[in-house]
Amino acid sequence: MKTDRSRELYERSKKSLAGGVSSNVRLHEQPVPLFFERGQGSHLYDVDGNEYIDYVLGQGPDIFGHSPNFIIDAVADGMTRGLTFAGQHELEIELSEAVQRIVPSADLVRYGSSGTEVVQAALRVARAYTGRSKFIKFEGQYHGWTDSVLYSTAPGLEAAGSSAAPTAVPMSEGMAASSADDIVVLPWNDADALRGALERHQGDIAAVITEPIMCNTNCIVPRTGYLEEMRRLCDEHGIVLIFDEVITGFRLALGGAQELLGVTPDLSTFAKAMAGGFPISMLAGRRDMMSLIGDGSVMHGGTVNSNVMSISAALAALTKLQEDDGAAIRSLYSTGLALMEGLRDLGSKHELDFLIQGPGPVFSVTFTDVPEICDYRSHKSNADEETYERFCRGMRDRGVRLIGRGVWFVSTVHTESDIDRTLAAADETLSSL
Repeated sequence: MKTDRSRELYERSKKSLAGGVSSNVRLHEQPVPLFFERGQGSHLYDVDGNEYIDYVLGQGPDIFGHSPNFIIDAVADGMTRGLTFAGQHELEIELSEAVQRIVPSADLVRYGSSGTEVVQAALRVARAYTGRSKFIKFEGQYHGWTDSVLYSTAPGLEAAGSSAAPTAVPMSEGMAASSADDIVVLPWNDADALRGALERHQGDIAAVITEPIMCNTNCIVPRTGYLEEMRRLCDEHGIVLIFDEVITGFRLALGGAQELLGVTPDLSTFAKAMAGGFPISMLAGRRDMMSLIGDGSVMHGGTVNSNVMSISAALAALTKLQEDDGAAIRSLYSTGLALMEGLRDLGSKHELDFLIQGPGPVFSVTFTDVPEICDYRSHKSNADEETYERFCRGMRDRGVRLIGRGVWFVSTVHTESDIDRTLAAADETLSSL
């Protein structure tokens, strides 16, 4: 695979753009951070003329593939009436009313521009509502890059301390040391650990924030009864339960993972797939909590919040997802499950220790000899990350673009031909391993 032009542009970019990229997540793409000319449907085309079947999909937002005409048309139509008003418009109401109908936790909503931003809003609301400051997060889960939450997303096990009482490990230099004072880090999928922490920090915990399915590490699903017990414990202790549905929202079910799993949080954050590639995020939640924003008690602002382009895109996306009784989401499951089954068959064929897990519209591939990964530590202890990196390189060289941490996103426009080509590339790559 040729990358000469991407290398040239990357070297040029580093002279004006810090690191040559606009997100540190893109820094370590191999063999070089790629530059793209265009995306269409399920395919990407880079500046060196390489074509890829894309399972990165913008790290999740491109649920309808690249450049979906119906979203572009909706945005173009909206833009004829304005871009950013620093005021209100009727499309916001239409979108909000649609969300109220389909998201179980959405009594009221507020819009932002990124998942990181609305997580901060959720924590602020929780603190205002409870009068407490501490919150619980879980190892291996990512809730944004700000100081208050960027702890233990991918710590080394030595730094992470004991599983009974994990250390809150900062994941960047320059973070305020005091930001760790309000965080209690726990292993996920362990109800006993959660129960013990709530007893130790009785009366101090404002919120528990969790991915309802742990997509940032191995697409780990909750054990039977785990989220139900989390919900019960939060009610018992007067704690706000926050679901971070930035990845799962509008991808796993119309109402998100909370609909799929049947557990309703107090507050939820959404982004990524919500607008099919346009930047938007949303905080949704109980009326009594969200009203703290509505009456001005809790400050939430943003110059481009509810801009016409993003609201138009989100309204078009949610309308499409509701058509034909949810046919779009069913297609995500069909594609994802076909890929998962095909990859499992190839693992057996090549006699490789290979674990495929996840719901389907998003899933994870891991080289490991254990039958299940249930939390961050079991991932860190058992996943062969070096072999997966080699697998990614081999797939990229055969025209399939993957995320290096093992998660695969599928879109509504991936075809049977895409699946066949992907599995053929995987067959060759696994053989070479």
